[in-house]
Amino acid sequence: MTTLSKTDRKILGLLQRDGRMSVAEIGRQVGLTPTPCADRIKRLESQGIITGYHARLAPHKLEAGLLVFVQVTLQRTSGNAFTAFTDAIEVIPEVEECHLVSGEFDFLVKARVKDMTHYKDLLAGSLLQLPNVQESKSYPVMESVVQRSGIRL
Repeated sequence: MTTLSKTDRKILGLLQRDGRMSVAEIGRQVGLTPTPCADRIKRLESQGIITGYHARLAPHKLEAGLLVFVQVTLQRTSGNAFTAFTDAIEVIPEVEECHLVSGEFDFLVKARVKDMTHYKDLLAGSLLQLPNVQESKSYPVMESVVQRSGIRL
């Protein structure tokens, strides 16, 4: 694990809140001139701590207003069953996240779709057809209560 200074953590916090903030403004807020501030940011990027910069989009304005979580249980969990499933699910564009979990099921999938009809088509036409899928349980989101995109520093 990389040891981060207090200044590095402040820089990361600022970039999490606003990835478009200028180096000059970040430097001003953390007490650095632009050049050393830019050097720190480049170092954080080269160390893989900063992995990218993203825009937050409004899903409902882009025909992706329905968020669904899906628990997926595989028929078998030995050999290459996990690999076959993960390779296949990576190419489904509606899938935002897929996590291998411990517990009563194998994977937790987060998908965004236009509406329930689109989700029904995704479930029947894609998710349930993936390698080794035994069953799924779906949880459509009625309302997002807390959404954080940053990591607590």
